[in-house]
Amino acid sequence: MPRSMPLPFMEEGMARWPFGPPNAGVCLDFTGTPPTTAELRALVAERWAGLPRLGWRLLPGPRRHCWVTGDGGDPAGQVGREDDTLREAVAGWFHTPFAEGRPPWRLHVLRGAADGEFGLLFRMHHSLLDGCSLTTLLRALLDGAPPVDAPAARAEPRTRRRTAVGGPGLLTAGLAVPLPGKGERRPAFTVVRLPAELLRGARRAVPGRRVTTNEVFLAAASGVLRSCLLGSAGVPGPAGRVWLSVPVDQRPPGHGDFLGNAFGNARVPAPVGLADPAARLAACAGLLTTVVRPRRTAERLLEGVAGAFPAAGQALARGRLFAPEYAPAACSYVHLREGGRTLAGRPLRRVTAVPMVPPDDTVTFTLGGCARGHTLGVATNSGAEDAELLAESFLHELGLLGR
Repeated sequence: MPRSMPLPFMEEGMARWPFGPPNAGVCLDFTGTPPTTAELRALVAERWAGLPRLGWRLLPGPRRHCWVTGDGGDPAGQVGREDDTLREAVAGWFHTPFAEGRPPWRLHVLRGAADGEFGLLFRMHHSLLDGCSLTTLLRALLDGAPPVDAPAARAEPRTRRRTAVGGPGLLTAGLAVPLPGKGERRPAFTVVRLPAELLRGARRAVPGRRVTTNEVFLAAASGVLRSCLLGSAGVPGPAGRVWLSVPVDQRPPGHGDFLGNAFGNARVPAPVGLADPAARLAACAGLLTTVVRPRRTAERLLEGVAGAFPAAGQALARGRLFAPEYAPAACSYVHLREGGRTLAGRPLRRVTAVPMVPPDDTVTFTLGGCARGHTLGVATNSGAEDAELLAESFLHELGLLGR
């Protein structure tokens, strides 16, 4: 019997995303002949069976959105094919919400950038799933990987959570960073492949310590923001802070297969005041250290109040939490730690993470990783030329670190 339930705090906030449809996704690129729609549907029916969340439907309510749950739906019916590249597909979905009455996700086979290549794009309404859920699902499609643990997928972590250590207060503002401001102001997304040798070199850039890929990611993004500041009013003094927004998976141990939203946005300082790239990298060490702890009473109360008055909470977020002073850049890293590296025999080449349309006057950097390498995505609200310039700047900063 179908039943409806109001969206939790985080999911309601994304359903009310004010900058465009709250769509996000991950694209896996493969070499070889694309699978037929029937072949992919059979694989989805086998590997994603018994996962009720994939059948949930999102409906607007008088005050809050609701999930309509029930029969679980048919995940294989959500598989389709498009004669688009990833760039063309994203240009469309930045402007196109999901239709009501169906589960808000789709799995598309896309045209590859060259002959003998194809993409597999999972597109979703972000209220349905987070990035960790997405990698859990996509990993299960690969050859030799274990299926999603259906009971674990429903076991929502409620009492304990993993959070980043430290960080500023919720309403602490910093400095806005002016983006290049070139071309027409509209949502845009671009993708570049990161040279593996530069990334390996960057991980060895701090003497006596092998840094993580995530720390290299934060350091390169900080270098991009520094270059933007140098091109405008100059780099701020020690008192001026620039914050990076980073999603942190809050799943405690034992909840890795939970499907839903279990993340929080942490803010970490971008070391834009340091001129030396290696010093910026060293300053990013340990910024994303996490700890597992019980949920605090204040957190539950805040989420309860914000959930009871979603319109007021959205107005506060638009004026404060989504402002460029709060975080001029977001950095999201999705790594497919695959149990298999092929899809029905086709080798996996790269992973690309596509974020929601970012807040005005901010940029979102995404890093997609697998055993074959890493791909950078750059999303802005300020046009394709800005996205391209910021991607080039990121490559330059990574080169400085790698050399």
